[in-house]
Amino acid sequence: MVDRENAFHLNAYKESGAELIMGSGHFVAPRTIEVALNDAGVRLLSGEQVVVNVGSHAAMPDIAGLAAARPISHIEALELDNLPPHLIVFGGGYTGIEMAQAYRRFGSRVTIIEPGRQLMGREDADVAGETQSILADEGVDVVLNAEPLSVRGVSGDAVAVTIRTGGSEGMVEGSDLLVATGRLANTADIGAREAGIALDARGFIRVNTRLETSAAGVWAIGECAGSPQFTHVSVDDFRIVRDNMAGGNRSTDDRIIPHVMFTDPPLARVGLSEQEARRRGIAARVATLPTRNVLRTEATDETRGFVKVLVSADDDSILGFTMIGSEAGEVMARCRPRCWPGCLT
Repeated sequence: MVDRENAFHLNAYKESGAELIMGSGHFVAPRTIEVALNDAGVRLLSGEQVVVNVGSHAAMPDIAGLAAARPISHIEALELDNLPPHLIVFGGGYTGIEMAQAYRRFGSRVTIIEPGRQLMGREDADVAGETQSILADEGVDVVLNAEPLSVRGVSGDAVAVTIRTGGSEGMVEGSDLLVATGRLANTADIGAREAGIALDARGFIRVNTRLETSAAGVWAIGECAGSPQFTHVSVDDFRIVRDNMAGGNRSTDDRIIPHVMFTDPPLARVGLSEQEARRRGIAARVATLPTRNVLRTEATDETRGFVKVLVSADDDSILGFTMIGSEAGEVMARCRPRCWPGCLT
């Protein structure tokens, strides 16, 4: 599958007539990039417009002994050729939960360590609670409000994680350690200062709503620009930059981003969550429907979860849609509501 995807993109470059240069590059001056070519040699490139799309990598928290323990990220988790007897997962976000459920179903014992008060901190409490209940029923242990203090051992052999919960310390012992605590932009070595590109405190490129950086003629898209970390968002970033380069005035302000967590059952959401609406001071009505009340689920016996719709208190426009349940992503994609501030799909 990966080979087919690579071939597709390489062929697209070839057919477009664009020159594709394979190598490692960094800015040496404004809109000027030095590239160490993969097949030897160096090239100096400059242009009137430059788009930076260098992506991100898994973050490694500053925890005593963690780096020495050689933990895996989601990348290595997809490449393991052995089954961890007990996988410890740092982080209860989308990636951590997806990996936790998958390895539990493969047969591993799994423990999630989450520093926050709930899984998936960006989601509503009822959504996080339902997800935790599904994981618990499958035998995944979840430890909330747990601050990792130190790590001993080596992942793949034996690891012991000391955590603090509720003022007391404890230890979680396992065989493998997966870190899923977020991502950092790949901007450390791109020569941002030489290019006049400002970064924020976390190393992400500062952009305005048009995706322009602080350097004239330089744009940034995707995860390195702090955009939501979904492939379809990066594609939309491209559309915004393309149109703005052509004289348009596209913005990231008015887009509504659907997303799915690929668990079983999946979680799908588009628009505002209930907590986001409350934080923005937007008055809303909330309607929920247990998935088991949908007759089709009685036939498929996939009754876990619920549907939740956020409706404006001023009119009947839909502010947000969330679903945990079978085919949630497909249900979201088929929505055709009248909504705020534009069509959800």
